[in-house]
Amino acid sequence: MTSTVRVVHSDPDILGGTPVFVGTRVPIKTLLDYLEAGDSLNVFLDHFPSVSREQAIAALELAKEMLIACANPA
Repeated sequence: MTSTVRVVHSDPDILGGTPVFVGTRVPIKTLLDYLEAGDSLNVFLDHFPSVSREQAIAALELAKEMLIACANPA
C-alpha cells in the first residue's frame, strides 16, 4: 500500500485536522473536488503549485487501493 506518511498529513493545528498534502495546507479533498467537477489533474496542479504531481498521483493511488480493499466481492 502507498505510504500515507509521504502524501497525507493530518494535524489539529493545520485546518483543524483536515487531511492535507504533506508540506502544504491543501486539503486532499480539494483534489477530489476538482476531478469530480471535471477539471484535469493539470488544472488542479496549476491552481495549487505547492502540491507536486507525484503527491497528487500518490494520493489517487492510495484512494484507489483503499476502495479496492473495501469493495465487497460480487
